[in-house]
Amino acid sequence: MANFQPATNTHPPSKDLFERAQQLMPGGVNSPVRAFRSVGGAPFFTKSAKGAHLTTADDRELIDFVCTWGPAIHGHNDPDIREAVAAALENGTSFGTPNPYEVEMAELIVELVPSVEKVRMCNSGTEATMSAIRLARGYTGRSKIIKFAGCYHGHVDSLLVKAGSGALTLGNPDSAGIPAGFAAETIVLDYNDVDGLEKAFAEHGEDIAAIIVEPYPANCGLILPDEGYLESLRTLCTGNGTVLIFDEVMTGFRVALGGVQERVGITPDLTAMGKIIGGGLPVGALGGKTEIMDHLAPLGPVYQAGTLSGNPLAMAAGIASLKKLKATNPYATLEKLGAQIRDALLDAAKAKGIALQIPQVGSMFSLFFNEAPVRDFNDATGSTTDHFSKLFHYALDHGVYLPPSAYETCFLCSAHDGEAIEQAAEVLAAGIKKL
Repeated sequence: MANFQPATNTHPPSKDLFERAQQLMPGGVNSPVRAFRSVGGAPFFTKSAKGAHLTTADDRELIDFVCTWGPAIHGHNDPDIREAVAAALENGTSFGTPNPYEVEMAELIVELVPSVEKVRMCNSGTEATMSAIRLARGYTGRSKIIKFAGCYHGHVDSLLVKAGSGALTLGNPDSAGIPAGFAAETIVLDYNDVDGLEKAFAEHGEDIAAIIVEPYPANCGLILPDEGYLESLRTLCTGNGTVLIFDEVMTGFRVALGGVQERVGITPDLTAMGKIIGGGLPVGALGGKTEIMDHLAPLGPVYQAGTLSGNPLAMAAGIASLKKLKATNPYATLEKLGAQIRDALLDAAKAKGIALQIPQVGSMFSLFFNEAPVRDFNDATGSTTDHFSKLFHYALDHGVYLPPSAYETCFLCSAHDGEAIEQAAEVLAAGIKKL
């Protein structure tokens, strides 16, 4: 038997790690946006994280505004989440049977998310949206779906059409490997365009199984809905027997305990969730009306399954994350911190005479170097991305980590105290003044 060699606590520098990774993984990464292709340069590797900071393999400490792309609302390596995972680990890593954590997680989600009466756990946001679409089609007996340009709902074949996130960053809104017949069942509309919606329903209403939407699109930067727009989605879906799916993988439990639907008072039929409900571990969920959810196997004909769905470690971490949100209710503080950094950057841009839009809601914000407010995908892609790339590298050189793409959203966490926000705002303002 070979001698076991424990993992080393020392790591090569990022440059060496990336050179090795490129020989072993496509582009040297396991998720495309991490490769820094959009902003140029080579990525750093993270060896540890705590609170609002990352420590790189090169021993640099960075104030982090990515927060693992959303899950780390309590900051990195939160002690309560870590303790919950350690306690669950004592009993095993996976069972392949129902476990008590699943029930407690389901109870929390049903309690907190206004639209959810029943829930099914899965392993990623992509699984959640994929399953929600299949369920909507199975429930309605229809085939077509509506999505919106720039909204990213995971790497699902029928949804990876005019997507945001990494697909937009890489300049490939449509992925290779997707049969034309799959995409033909997807109607792509502009966000915030009610006339386009009404026309689509007039032409295809009897065939539209679902609308899937990020209620606050956050994968081509952050876009906010016009007044009454989300209400129009609800009205049209109700009138046409179409399932309204809110993709709250990003916004769920982040902009409010109950997500966007709590903030705006609109009840979707199904909701896709992820990120925060895993406390930093892989997770996804879909939930909604009992009448629709009971079409899932084993009760109904819509099949969905997963070996690691409801994994006890992920459930324990997610339960700790949600309970801490209930106990601390950080949303007012996060809203204040988000507005603070937004205002500081807008002031810097105004002083420099640079056009800058910063849509911000709670702990989410993005930067569009654009004259006019960004209302849809076309506005977002009309921004001056060269400005963002220069700001990104200036910030990184001065200890602040922004998302490595002009088409991603920045996140705050409860560990971003006043000092970290002030320091980051000072760096970013200085970077804007150098553009």
